[in-house]
Amino acid sequence: MRTLRGILKALLLLVICTQAWAFGLADLSDKDASGGLREALSQGASKAVGLLGTDGGFLNNPKVKIGLPESLAPVEGVLRTMGRGKDLDSLVATMNHAAEQAVPKAKVLLVDAVKKMSVDDAKKILGGGDDAATQYFKEKTSAQLFESFLPTVKATTDKLALSQQYNALAGKAGSFGLGKGDDLKVENYVTRKALDGLFLMIAEEEKAIRKDPLGTATGLAKKAFGALGQ
Repeated sequence: MRTLRGILKALLLLVICTQAWAFGLADLSDKDASGGLREALSQGASKAVGLLGTDGGFLNNPKVKIGLPESLAPVEGVLRTMGRGKDLDSLVATMNHAAEQAVPKAKVLLVDAVKKMSVDDAKKILGGGDDAATQYFKEKTSAQLFESFLPTVKATTDKLALSQQYNALAGKAGSFGLGKGDDLKVENYVTRKALDGLFLMIAEEEKAIRKDPLGTATGLAKKAFGALGQ
């Protein structure tokens, strides 16, 4: 009998919690839902840009540090045995600094995507997975961000002579099917990796807000994401 009562009590608690969550999200006004999410997206994007768009933002962060592509690993090994290790390290540092210089350009485009977000988008994101907002950013801004980052990245990498050697080596690797797409040009590769790092950091900020809206979010963002925990 006690076991049955325990099961019924647990089921009742589950029903109450589910109804409370649904009510919390449904009870949000359209203004609160969209306004709260816009605030959260702006908060997360700004923090991510701030963390990455500084000296060492990529190079000193193992989560986003840009290394040479895997397709060039055999070539890298040979060059290092030939005493070119310092040159390769300089190339890696330059690639990461190029990403650090490009990332601040993201803020305008990210904020613009926030402004254009619809109320339906907001409610879908609020009820979505841990990275639903980040995926929204990816969909709306990736192409523009790539175009925006590329000139800055190229201007930085072009200053290093080894960048041209990278392109030549990557081109040869590509002809043997060892590399493809963005890996074949250093500026394209770095730009793509810069975007990957940016979205990774935005996703981490989003996850933190969803997990602890009262402790990490502010204003309407706290109210909107707080409803999910009711």
